[in-house]
Amino acid sequence: MSHLLPGLTEAFQSHLTVWALAFAAAVIVVERVAAPRKRGIRLLVGLAIAHVAAVAIAGVGAGVIDIVGEVSLLARLLAGWIFVLGVGTVVFEVLLPRLGVFLSRIIEDLTVFGAVAVISLLVLRRGGVDVTGIVATSAVVTAVIGLSLQDTLGNTIGGLTLQLDDSIHTGDWIRVGDVVGRVKEVRWRFTAVETRNWETVFIPNSKLVKGDVTVLGKRHEQPRQWRRWVYFNVDFRHAPTTVIDTVIAAVTGAGIDNVAADPKPNCVLMEFGESTARYAVRYWLTDLGVDDPTDSAVRVRIYFALQRAGIPLALPAHALFLTENSQKRRDRKQKEAHVTRLQRLQRVDVFAPLDDDEREQIADMLVRTPFSRGERITRQGAEAHWLYLVGHGQVSVRVEVDGIEKQVAAMGDGEVFGEMSLLTGEPRAASVYALTDVECWRLDRDAFKLILAERPEVATPIAALLAERRVQLQAVREGLDAESHNKRVMEEQSRLLDKMRQFFGL
Repeated sequence: MSHLLPGLTEAFQSHLTVWALAFAAAVIVVERVAAPRKRGIRLLVGLAIAHVAAVAIAGVGAGVIDIVGEVSLLARLLAGWIFVLGVGTVVFEVLLPRLGVFLSRIIEDLTVFGAVAVISLLVLRRGGVDVTGIVATSAVVTAVIGLSLQDTLGNTIGGLTLQLDDSIHTGDWIRVGDVVGRVKEVRWRFTAVETRNWETVFIPNSKLVKGDVTVLGKRHEQPRQWRRWVYFNVDFRHAPTTVIDTVIAAVTGAGIDNVAADPKPNCVLMEFGESTARYAVRYWLTDLGVDDPTDSAVRVRIYFALQRAGIPLALPAHALFLTENSQKRRDRKQKEAHVTRLQRLQRVDVFAPLDDDEREQIADMLVRTPFSRGERITRQGAEAHWLYLVGHGQVSVRVEVDGIEKQVAAMGDGEVFGEMSLLTGEPRAASVYALTDVECWRLDRDAFKLILAERPEVATPIAALLAERRVQLQAVREGLDAESHNKRVMEEQSRLLDKMRQFFGL
């Protein structure tokens, strides 16, 4: 036994440097990254055991067996592989992550395999092996394998392509066909995707390269967040602007977990159904893994906000509303509406010269005309021969100067606008916009003509009122004295009366 020790000692001493480096790398790997890279550790340990065995055989068999040279060459090959794998593991799993650099497994494997191939050729060449023949043989074998494993090769090239074009990263949420999940890892043959149902789907890389892949929540130089749609229905009895304002205030008023503050959530009217209006709240989800729970939280917020506002969610489309449509009920409704219009007319100074019967007649001829907030009711310069009486809401009167509209007045319940267009046919002097949801009543030229046809003399006091109002504005701007003021009123009254007679054919 003692005659074997010199051979063993000499054999191990010849590989001492490699062993020291390999051992140091193995210690660091075991200490730092053993948990995530158990397979790599097992391979490193297996190669080390094989190397020890080869070195022992080469040392003991010196002068005894004929294959000592081949075994020694194998030991050196194994030592080179151990060195490359150990250093590669330390670099890719310890050093680079600490520097904030994270490379894919494919890039790591390519680098390590390339280094293994290079060091193998160097060791074989120093051992006297003709590497030219090996390379030529390898090329032929590679061609045969490539033809027989086209699908596998396609997946491998697909994996390389995904890494090189930097299109999909670990942690991205993607949609491929019916599969939606987070990318766990991009491997040589497949990409592992973890779904929200705790499933792991292995998608061949060739499918990702050839097909359509949607990366969710990803926009250039923007945070990762994904727009979600939450739908609900409300019946037509409630104004869309009221529904939208109520829902937006509820969704944005207090933060909801995983709902982005920017862009802000919004509510839109999507469509009119057979019996309901369909709405949608659109918000941006910051954690793509909790889509359904966040949708649920938004729905809860919508439900209670509508309940507080007295706006119930719509009944199913097949529900029937049965109301006794008797003549008595119709008469009551018409009378209530007539009284409301008449009360508004009594506050309008333009109609002050009319008697009660004439105001009653006008009240019956008013046409309900609602407008939504922000809608333009009249346009400056337009020819529209009717006036509006504001029944409910507020409007903004704006005049365009040098291409810029400026507000000159605001009107509310019981006020009128457009009387000059109704009475004289003049173009609109201003544009009017609804500041809120507005319910107006419209009086057309033909309807008012019936009043003037029966009593044309009423045009004179109406013209006097319009003239007085217009001259009062001029007096403020120009500083007119009493005499000039009265003179201009008479002139303006005469002009307006002529235009009214001409316009109505009196």
